[in-house]
Amino acid sequence: MRTENDTLGSREIEDDHYYGIQTQRALENFSISGITIDKIPSYIDSLLLIKKSAAIANHRIGKISNEQVLAISQAADEFLTTPQAQQFPLDIYQGGGGTSTNMNVNEVLANRANEILTGKKGYDVVHPNTHINMCQSTNDVIPAAMKMSIYKILGELEYALSSFVEILGNKVEEFTDIVKIGRTCLQDALPLTLGQQFSGYCSAFERSVLQINNVRRHCLELPMGATAIGTEFGTYPGYKDAFYHALHENTGINFTPEKNFFDALQNADFWITTSAVLKSTANILNKLASDLRLMASGPRAGLAEITLPAVQPGSSIMPGKINPVIPEMAIQVYFRILGNDLSITRACEGELELNVWESLILNCISESCRLLTECLPLFSEKCIKNLIANRERCAEDAGSSLALSTVIATIFDYKIASEVARKAETEGKSIYQIVVESGLLSTEKASQLLEPSVLTCPELFNELYK
Repeated sequence: MRTENDTLGSREIEDDHYYGIQTQRALENFSISGITIDKIPSYIDSLLLIKKSAAIANHRIGKISNEQVLAISQAADEFLTTPQAQQFPLDIYQGGGGTSTNMNVNEVLANRANEILTGKKGYDVVHPNTHINMCQSTNDVIPAAMKMSIYKILGELEYALSSFVEILGNKVEEFTDIVKIGRTCLQDALPLTLGQQFSGYCSAFERSVLQINNVRRHCLELPMGATAIGTEFGTYPGYKDAFYHALHENTGINFTPEKNFFDALQNADFWITTSAVLKSTANILNKLASDLRLMASGPRAGLAEITLPAVQPGSSIMPGKINPVIPEMAIQVYFRILGNDLSITRACEGELELNVWESLILNCISESCRLLTECLPLFSEKCIKNLIANRERCAEDAGSSLALSTVIATIFDYKIASEVARKAETEGKSIYQIVVESGLLSTEKASQLLEPSVLTCPELFNELYK
C-alpha cells in the first residue's frame, strides 16, 4: 500500500494501482452502472493521446523538461500499446463534468512516469496536475476526447453502413424483374418490382452514409486550448499551436481548434445533431425490418412475398414455426437508440459556461453507434443476403389486384374505372375479365395494358397506349 493526499485528506492505495487518490474517491462515490470508462471504445486511447500531445507541446515551449516529456510519452505509449482496463475503473456515470476521468488518466500517467524516472510510484518528478494536466482543464479535455473517440466509432459505423448498402444494391439487381403489388395504408396499390422497392431502402441508407460522414467531419474540431471556460487562461504562449501539431503527429489526423471556445464549452447541440443522424439511420433500419416481417408473414396465411432465411426454430410448442428473429432484433436496436436520443437531448441542455452531463452523452452516443455497427453486418449476413423472393405469389397478387383499374381511369375516366373495380369485386373477377367482357378494351389491348409489369414502367405503358 501507499498513501496519497489531496485537499480533503488522505487515502491508502494498493501499490499495484497506477491511479491515485482522486480516482479512489470517485470509485467510492460513483459505483452505479457497472459500465466503466474503459468500455467506451477509443475513449481512454483518446485521453492518453491528448495527454501525450500536451506534454510534447509543453516541452516544445520550454515548460517541462526533456526527461519529463520522455517519461510521460513512454507511459502513454505503454498504456496505448498494452491496454490495462484495471487502471481505468471509473463508472461512466459520474458528477463533476468528467473531472474524475481526467484525473484518473493524469494520476496513472504521473505514477508511471515517476516509476520510470525514480523506480517508484509517486509525484516527486511528474505531478498529475502540474505536469500531466499543464495548459489543460477537464472542461476542454473531456469534450475533446469525446469527439476523438466518436470520430473513430463513426468511421466504423460508416464502413458498416456502406457494406450494408452494397448488399441491398445486390438485391435491387437480383429482384429487378419480380413484379409485386404495392401497398399503401396496408391496402393494395399499383404494382412495382421488388427491385424498385429495395432501391428505396438502398437509397435511404446511402443517404445515411452521407449524413454519418458529415457529422464525423465535425468531430475533427476540438476545444483543446479553451481550458476551464473558454478564455484559454492557464495556457502559455505557443501552446495551442504546438498541441495541435503534436496531436497530428501522434494520430495522423488533422484535428483543428473549435472556431469559438466559449460556444464549444457552453453548448452541446453537436451531440443532438449526431444523435439525430443515428436515430434517423435506426429509423430507416426499423422500417426495413418491419417491412420484411410483413412481406414474409405466413408462410401460408400471410403475404408470403418473400422467405427469410431460417436461423433458428421459432416456437417451443409449434413445430415448424420460424420467426423473423433478425428483423425483430434490429427493431429492438431502434427502440434502444430512441431512448438514447432522449437522454442525449436532455443531457445537452447544460447551463452557463459548461455542460457537465458529457459522460452520459458519451455513453449513449457510443452505445447507439455500437448497436448499429454490430447490427448491420448481422442483418445483412443472416437476413438480407439470402432472403428469397416468392416470384409466383408476387405475380399472382399483382395480377389479381383491383388497383389495376387505375389503367382504366388513365385511359377513360375515374367514374368508369370505379364501376369496373366495383363489378370485379362484386363478381369475384379480375379487372382484365371485366374490361374484356364489357368491351372497354380488346383482348389484345387488355393483355398488354393490364400486364402488371407494364405499370412499373410508365414509358412502356405510354408506348403501348399510343
